[in-house]
Amino acid sequence: MSVISWIVLGLVAGFIGSKIVNKSGQGFILDIVLGIVGAVAGGVIFSFFGATGITGFNIYSLIVAVIGSVVVLWLYHAITGNRAA
Repeated sequence: MSVISWIVLGLVAGFIGSKIVNKSGQGFILDIVLGIVGAVAGGVIFSFFGATGITGFNIYSLIVAVIGSVVVLWLYHAITGNRAA
């Protein structure tokens, strides 16, 4: 995947993950960063359980990235002490 694809996938995954975790986005830049980190984390998590990680710019990869971003956001809130609303 190209860098632009990672940024777009990260933005979408971060935004959806933010809506799932605390019903509001974290901000444009933080959504992108957490989404990209979540995409990587989702790929690692899925690979650990024997499934395929990020495969390209498709729905499956978006689902993996969203699951990873939810995990990353949950950890982010646990570490920073921000409570999900």
